[in-house]
Amino acid sequence: MTTQTLEVLVAAARNGDGKALEAILGTIQKEIYNLALRMLWCPHDAADACQEILLKIVTRLSSFEGRSAFRTWAFRVAVNHLLNQKAGRVEAEHLSFEQFGADLAQDLAESPASTSDPEYARLIHEVRIGCTHAMLICLDREHRAAFVLGDILQLSSQEAAYVMDLPDAAFRKRRSRARQRIVEFMRTHCGLVEEAAPCRCERRVDHAVATGIVNRSSLLFASNDEPSTDKLHTHVAELSALQRRQL
Repeated sequence: MTTQTLEVLVAAARNGDGKALEAILGTIQKEIYNLALRMLWCPHDAADACQEILLKIVTRLSSFEGRSAFRTWAFRVAVNHLLNQKAGRVEAEHLSFEQFGADLAQDLAESPASTSDPEYARLIHEVRIGCTHAMLICLDREHRAAFVLGDILQLSSQEAAYVMDLPDAAFRKRRSRARQRIVEFMRTHCGLVEEAAPCRCERRVDHAVATGIVNRSSLLFASNDEPSTDKLHTHVAELSALQRRQL
């Protein structure tokens, strides 16, 4: 749906058009869920947060004054909710980059099973998405939100600064710090970004299954059409290469 069409629907919804409101929620729901997932890790927590955010958007629609695009305003409502809500089940563990890096180094398989097996390919996909989201959890909420908005959802600096209620310069500084932590971590540990790094998703599968991190019979990510992380890995690899050229 184009921005112009969405704005027309918003105007209609504010005038009491129920079908327009339904169309708006259907348009933004997936993006709000994807934002919540990157902030919370757990799909169940993200789904609950998404419903709470959509309810806030409905109840606050009359306060939307059009000083930004509606989508940007909706993200502002969402981020404010996510920054202030109670810690989710994974976030409450206070995982650090150091702890996560040490865990990734444990029990990497020397000879993983064939990746041509469809079931094993799904397990690799599960590990890849879960690992990427866990890495985001290692950032504090403010830096995580800045990275997700600017580098994953690819809002402009001006839009993301508005969403986080920050001056543009403050947002850019926060995103820069978050980028640096993510790039350093993935360069050290992730073979998708740095060829010399030890961890590969397929080498991680056996350990993840054995320790219960991944449940073969109930996959959190690979069975629920969760967003791919391939673009993020490519983006981080590009950032890493750019940093090297600047040294």
